[in-house]
Amino acid sequence: MLGNILAAINLFFAIIIGLYFLNLLKGQQGNKTAVEKESRKELERLHRLRSIHLSEPLSERTRPASFEEIIGQENGIKALKAALCGPNPQHILIYGPPGVGKTCAARVVLNEAKKNPLSPFRHDAKFIEMDATSIRFDERSIADPLIGSVHDPIYQGAGPLGVAGIPQPKPGAVTKAHGGVLFLDEIGELHPIQMNKLLKVLEDRKVFLESAYYNSEDRNIPLHIHEIFKRGLPADFRLVGATTKSPEEISPAIRSRCMEIFFRGLTPGENMLIARNTAKKAAFGIEDKAIGIIGRYANNGRDTVNIIQLAGGLALTEKRNDILAKDIEWVIANGHYSPRPEKKILDSPQVGYVNGLAVYGAHLGTLIEIEASALPTVKGKGIITVTGIIDEEEIGTIGKKGRRRSNAKTSVDNCLTVIRKFLGVDPKDYDIHLNFPGGIPIDGPSAGISMVIVIYSAIMGLPVDNNVALTGEISIRGGVKAVGGVDAKLHAAMESGVKKTLIPKENWNEQYKELPIEVIPISRIEDAVNQVICSEQSEIRPDVSLKNANLISASGTGQLRTNL
Repeated sequence: MLGNILAAINLFFAIIIGLYFLNLLKGQQGNKTAVEKESRKELERLHRLRSIHLSEPLSERTRPASFEEIIGQENGIKALKAALCGPNPQHILIYGPPGVGKTCAARVVLNEAKKNPLSPFRHDAKFIEMDATSIRFDERSIADPLIGSVHDPIYQGAGPLGVAGIPQPKPGAVTKAHGGVLFLDEIGELHPIQMNKLLKVLEDRKVFLESAYYNSEDRNIPLHIHEIFKRGLPADFRLVGATTKSPEEISPAIRSRCMEIFFRGLTPGENMLIARNTAKKAAFGIEDKAIGIIGRYANNGRDTVNIIQLAGGLALTEKRNDILAKDIEWVIANGHYSPRPEKKILDSPQVGYVNGLAVYGAHLGTLIEIEASALPTVKGKGIITVTGIIDEEEIGTIGKKGRRRSNAKTSVDNCLTVIRKFLGVDPKDYDIHLNFPGGIPIDGPSAGISMVIVIYSAIMGLPVDNNVALTGEISIRGGVKAVGGVDAKLHAAMESGVKKTLIPKENWNEQYKELPIEVIPISRIEDAVNQVICSEQSEIRPDVSLKNANLISASGTGQLRTNL
């Protein structure tokens, strides 16, 4: 009897347990059916979305895909090839204004490197592109799209491995770029924490990850995860960072690990060429006058493409396939584009007028007008008025800043001393007005030599050769000192119609002999006066005492020449 009762009880519980697991199975099947049904609906929605296509943006259609299509960056591309296409590719920083082809050039150069049998880049080497301004990461290392992170079991969505208490490494862009190129646009905007992590990866060529949930003795953890935590994720790539900032604004630590390459701004003629190519690819005709307007207002290739795209849309709304000058003018006015500060030399020599050279923006040079007038006054009581020049500048670091008199303002005083001591004229006997027209405030000392020439010209009433442009800092001993941005300044001189340029001897480069203009290195102010002042008077010779001090340039005894 007792045995029957126990059997009945066992049967009862067996039925209960069976019903429980049957309900669980039905629930799982029901959930699975519901999930599959929802998945089918989402897939159908995704397929419908993918079936919708807009026309390819003009910026995508006109994106350069070969070296020939990258306009105006021959030197930059040559440097990129030298750095990436050999057997020992280097990390690179590319400086340059926006819209001049930095990203496209890096991509095309990698494709070129793959063709070189000596290159370590394989045919399947990847080009991973990221924007440093938009890389978001969690300081708790939950997520890091650049370096990589670990998805610990406690986090939502850890999956089956997380349920089992297993940490899951997630590779970042540095690992995805392994064996290829990691391109970081606007690398100067990268968060300092990310920058330090990146430097460590560049040093080790691998990524080491950590997790409090990892135990090297845990046999439940898969072997590949043990391998990752013990030996790291591979990250042997070449970094190509692009920035619109100047080198001084980039971390010295990353600069020391990279070759630095400079892309220059595009000239009006190059923007005009891009405009013609863009219109052709978009199947538009375009007037020559319209092309000329674009050259005057577009600052880079991206500006050019955007202007063409909007003007083309305007033409199509009026049922035309030709872009007219009026279309471009409307786009320029509507987009509030400002004309580029492109200057041309005067037709004839002028008294109190000289062509200076300056740098504005990122690696862009321009011709600047410098003018002066001098009126005799009571001896020793003259005053000088300077306009168009920055009076003060801010110096220091983020934590400590201060203000000082600008280099340009200081250079004016140097010029007056040099004129009085070495050119035989006392500026204090004249009321002098020195002006920099054109709306570009001048800073820095590189206009010093030009200021000496223009003030001397105004005092003496002697014209200055209009075919000459100058740049150089002036010292109170009459020396012409080195300045920055000479390459950009020479390019601007060529675009402005200058035939001869005077630069500091310390800046001389043998490659300047190949330029279509004459580039003359000078080391003394007397050299400059003898080269540019139009007069048949006797030459201006340096002081004998300075000769004895070995401060005289070998070319400082040339005759004052007439070059009208």
